[in-house]
Amino acid sequence: MPRILRITNRLNLGGPTYNVALLTKHVNDGYQTQLLAGMKDASEACSAFILNDLGLNPRYIDNMYRAVNPIKDIPAYREIKRVIEEYQPDIVHTHAAKSGALGRLAAKACNVPVITHTFHGHVFHSYFGPLKTRFYLEVERYLASFSSKIIAISHKQKAELAETYKLCAPEKIQVVPLGFDLSRFQEDQVNKRIEFRQKYNIADDEVAIAIVGRLVPIKNHGLFLQALKEVIDKSSRKIRAFIVGDGECKASIEQKARELGIPFTTEKDPTTKKAPLTFTSWIKAVDYVYAGVDIVTLSSLNEGTPVSLIEAQAANKPIVTTDVGGVGDVVMPGKTALLSPSKDYQQFAQHLLTLVENEAKRQAMGDNSARFVEYRYSYRRLANDMQRLYDQLLWNASPKYHDILSKKFAVSHKVGAGRAPLGYASRVTAVYK
Repeated sequence: MPRILRITNRLNLGGPTYNVALLTKHVNDGYQTQLLAGMKDASEACSAFILNDLGLNPRYIDNMYRAVNPIKDIPAYREIKRVIEEYQPDIVHTHAAKSGALGRLAAKACNVPVITHTFHGHVFHSYFGPLKTRFYLEVERYLASFSSKIIAISHKQKAELAETYKLCAPEKIQVVPLGFDLSRFQEDQVNKRIEFRQKYNIADDEVAIAIVGRLVPIKNHGLFLQALKEVIDKSSRKIRAFIVGDGECKASIEQKARELGIPFTTEKDPTTKKAPLTFTSWIKAVDYVYAGVDIVTLSSLNEGTPVSLIEAQAANKPIVTTDVGGVGDVVMPGKTALLSPSKDYQQFAQHLLTLVENEAKRQAMGDNSARFVEYRYSYRRLANDMQRLYDQLLWNASPKYHDILSKKFAVSHKVGAGRAPLGYASRVTAVYK
């Protein structure tokens, strides 16, 4: 049975963790998978419950953290290499930047037949200065040069990687959108809404707005606060806003709220205390958040595939967002989401005000959005797509895999050298057209 070693930066609470966990669990038709993970930052929420719910037992690399640190990165590389030598994988699939660098270098050193990498986002703009950005781009170009396939999570991201940043030839990049188990966002929504609104003392006539994600610079919460202040000043409706998440920028975001004159409470305050803005910290049962609020927002400077927007649509919530990265690929602009240019808080505020004031429009935008994301972002579709890609890459890697794949597809006729089983090519390529 072919073996996959899946390597991820860290198992924090976010989209990549769900992605690697679901792939590890559900890509199982003829494959054995080991999940290898680095260590999350202290400010990030633990995602152990995601792995526990799926019955997964990852192996951890103690020295692998998100930040670049040669003192830790060199031992982490050596440990990954030892795991590869022990496990003898046929495929090494890395996710995100740090594990993508260390994991692919180790896989190359160990002559792993198939090496793939998924870009869940990228750091080629809005993260660093020009010199540091250029350095990381050159590193990624080198890593791509010996990767069997680069996986982008949206067509827009593929265009950026291939055309804007010249990472590698477009033919080397395969689009495989993320997938999730979205069923919980449709389950028991009425009772979840009641529970969330009672907990935070939200009246029936108050419009609740949420922004969900890490409190880090790239998420640009300052724009959200500027827009929120304008909406509070102009709207005839009572408004409650919730910043759900935590991270290094929490203190500066709180200070920005003070400067704008937006009263707020935090998770340390009694939940019965009311203010226009509430910092909730992390809420693991995020399906209660989406059920309880009326509008979901995102103000990022850059995004790969924003999971919060997929989840919001799965809960039939309208969205106000900046039009960055893969956002346009995961929403229906004008139908499930109102998009504004990055850093344009005035248009962002106008979109938010429109939805706050117009309940009928909120309802219309929320209708049918769950069907849209379920079709495109089901974990079953993700697992099937990735499994077909692995089959294709293994077939191309070496003739020694032909017998395994031929038996897998129960092909009765003789397969010639270098030829895929009858019907195999059409099954593989149909998904990627």
